[in-house]
Formats: sequence, structure tokens, C-alpha cells
Amino acid sequence: MADKGHVKGQTGIDITESRTGGTNTSRGRRLPLRTVATVTHSLRLILASASPARLKTLRAAGLDAEVIVSGIDESTITDRDPELLSGTLARLKAEAVASTLADGRSDALVLGCDSVLAFNGGALGKPADAAEAVERWRALRGASGVLYTGHCLISMATGQRTTKVAATTVHFADVTDREITAYVATGEPLGVAGAFTIDGLGGPFVERIDGDPGTVIGLSLPLLRRLMRSHGVQLTDLWAPGAERSRGLDGPPATGQGHDGRG
Repeated sequence: MADKGHVKGQTGIDITESRTGGTNTSRGRRLPLRTVATVTHSLRLILASASPARLKTLRAAGLDAEVIVSGIDESTITDRDPELLSGTLARLKAEAVASTLADGRSDALVLGCDSVLAFNGGALGKPADAAEAVERWRALRGASGVLYTGHCLISMATGQRTTKVAATTVHFADVTDREITAYVATGEPLGVAGAFTIDGLGGPFVERIDGDPGTVIGLSLPLLRRLMRSHGVQLTDLWAPGAERSRGLDGPPATGQGHDGRG
């Protein structure tokens, strides 16, 4: 019969000791202890965004984030520089959610993200309606733009907040009017910054990208890793239990389809 004891190790680690063989009656000795350490995560990642694509990106990387939507009114932000705008919106989203958290949530890291397409000297977010999406695609076809995604990470424990922006160049295909009409009719372009996706129905209409595809989807994992390190946190410390084993069991998780809500 197994003899188990439980010892509390250093913060975040539970150590369980057990003798799996009971007593060795022929020699009158107890078998040596077998020690198993289980790491418990003391940090929680909160995503201040309603984007399903961002959440799927995090989960595919083993990060099971809690979603709290900021509800900020993006139309009140007057900064039209695409890079600055994406960073400002990401920061405002993260700050809005952080301000709603109780003092007891000192275990949380709040991540805000926002994407803006720079094209022809302008900053393009989500199109207002189908007509604007069609007009935008007629301008984008055969051309290139830069998709900026701002990231802001706030530590509830220390108050530290860090904002960085990632950029990826997008080269659009020379699509036909019929393809534009069909694509806009799906509704997908209405829910995303720049009126396009690369991981959904819009993928065939993008010839290539220069940079991190995650930036275009709405969240750059390499940048998130660097942000966490600047806060003294290892990204792997936030892996959901069993994340390293889940890959390959049921196939790779989807990274976003249809309305990914990038914005």
C-alpha cells in the first residue's frame, strides 16, 4: 500500500513524496521515497480584446488567457499615425481592463492589442460598411501596405506597463471586381482592420507578406515573449497544464477563420 506525504516546496511548486512499494517484509525495510514535483502557475494572462483570432493564437501557443473586453470608444482617438495609433489603442484597452480588476488580481498580466493598416498615407481600421470595404479593396488590389499591431502588457503586481508595436508588410493580389464583391458579401472584411485576413477567406487575396504573420492576424507571439521577459516573466511559465502534450493529439489548433475580429 502506497505511503504518501505532501511537502510544500518553494513558491509555485508542490512536492509529493510517495513510497509505491510499501514495506519490504523480507528485509523489514521501507522502500525509498519517490519525489514528484508539480509546477503550479501563479500568473494569469488576461486578454483585453474581443478578437477570437487573438485568443486562438494564444491558445495554440499553450496560453489559456481570460478574455475581458475593454469597451473603449476607438473613434475618440484622433492620432492618425498608424504606428502610434495602434500602440495607443493597445495601451488604452489594457489600461481600461486593468482599472476594472480588483486588488486581489495581483496575479494578472493584462494584454491589450490593436491593429491598423497603413496605406497611401492613411490609417485604416475596420471598414464602416460593405460599400467602404469594396472601395478599400479596389484601392488595395495589386498594391502593398504595412499592418501595425500594438501590444501593451500591464503587470497588476508591479504596475509596470510596456507598449511595443510590430509591423508586417502585406502585398495584395490584383483581385477582380467579382472577387471583391464575393469576398465583401461574406462579411469577413467588415470585422477586421484593413478589411482583410490571411488566415481566413481573405488568404487567397494576399500574395505574400514580409514579417511575422502573427502581426497580421493580430498578435505577435515573438513580441509577446519579449514583453513578458521585460517584466521578468518567462512565457513558458504561463503554459496551460498539459499544453506541451496536447499538440499533435487532436491535430494543430486552428489559428482563426472567418471573422477574426482583428482591430
